[in-house]
Amino acid sequence: MAQTIVYRQLTVSAKSRLQLARKLAERNVPEDVAESVLDKFEDARLIDDAEFANMWVRSRSQSRKLAKGALRRELAEKGIDEESAAAALEQLSDQDEEDAARALVERKLRPGTDLQDRAERDKATRRLASMLARKGYQPSQAFRIVGEVLDSRSGQPGED
Repeated sequence: MAQTIVYRQLTVSAKSRLQLARKLAERNVPEDVAESVLDKFEDARLIDDAEFANMWVRSRSQSRKLAKGALRRELAEKGIDEESAAAALEQLSDQDEEDAARALVERKLRPGTDLQDRAERDKATRRLASMLARKGYQPSQAFRIVGEVLDSRSGQPGED
């Protein structure tokens, strides 16, 4: 029964060992049985947390444009050890992260926003920087990128 549960879970999508262990616990599979089954799947390389982490980082950084900090937290929640997470995050350069943030800001900047109007520009800055913060970008980085994009759109350097 435990093997069937693991096979079904892996058929849907790749999972970390911890995610599979949690699913087996939900189904009241005894812990010793779960560990034995998970060890066999790991030995057969059907469970590979390092490969899962690599895939997760590639997928989430492209689809959700998440920053390394947010990806690191998600990997930790899925039971990926720090070393595997760090190795997976090496796929993303700082420039990749900056480019993703810039693309998000460009996409989310509402057309017709009057960037010459100080109040409207400030409101757009707060909204866009908050969006980046929710995606795991550091506040200083978020405000800098938003400012640069708004400056390029308005044709004038921002006033701080």
